[in-house]
Amino acid sequence: MARYLSLWEVDPSRVPISPQEKAAGWSLLTNMVKEDMKKGIIKDWGAFVGEINGYSVAEGTEVEIGEMNVRYAPFVRFKVYAISPLRDVEKVIKSLS
Repeated sequence: MARYLSLWEVDPSRVPISPQEKAAGWSLLTNMVKEDMKKGIIKDWGAFVGEINGYSVAEGTEVEIGEMNVRYAPFVRFKVYAISPLRDVEKVIKSLS
């Protein structure tokens, strides 16, 4: 199955000012991430310290990754990159000779 690196960013215009509302929003986000981790789609997830963005590494088909990401819209935006494992990169290098 393919792996994908997603760089995510919370839409700053949707971040509430109230600390209680912020906490509720972040709790909702992290609970959704935990659900995706239990499903086995998200393999690693983290937020960049002091920012409202971060990364995730997910595994699945393009459709599964798309379905997962669309659940977070319109609050979170994603840039998604397919990841080539070392063995595939080595195959590309061998093709040069």
